[in-house]
Amino acid sequence: MLQGDQESIVYGCIKDSNSLAGGSERRRINRNAVLALPSADEWPFLCRDMFSIPTIKMKQSQYQTDVIHFGASYRAVEYEWDMWIQKFEELLRSMYWVSATVHLETELSGVHSFSWEAAGLYHEPGSGDMQVRCEWTQEGRVSV
Repeated sequence: MLQGDQESIVYGCIKDSNSLAGGSERRRINRNAVLALPSADEWPFLCRDMFSIPTIKMKQSQYQTDVIHFGASYRAVEYEWDMWIQKFEELLRSMYWVSATVHLETELSGVHSFSWEAAGLYHEPGSGDMQVRCEWTQEGRVSV
């Protein structure tokens, strides 16, 4: 199989707490950040069509977490993974969130999971550095 024929699957979610003050404003800012992504992007793609976007106004419920999930199929995106992560982190910088997770499934090197955790209670748009943790799993083995 040629490098260009290798399929990669990228999926995950961005979580924010709706129990914090300003829930609908936080949702609006997060929604606008995703909608500001291009409908078609240059390689490696990160575009709004791969994201689910929750509504701004939600009924009060027992749930305390807003979840924006996303996913896409790529042709060998792992070879450009640093650029994809850079684009994803640019999106995270413009959003409110508590945590984010990205899974990269590759045909050759297994599954890689990347996690971002807010330094405090949550990440505020434009604030501070972000820490990422990578975990690699292949056929039952886990490496950190």
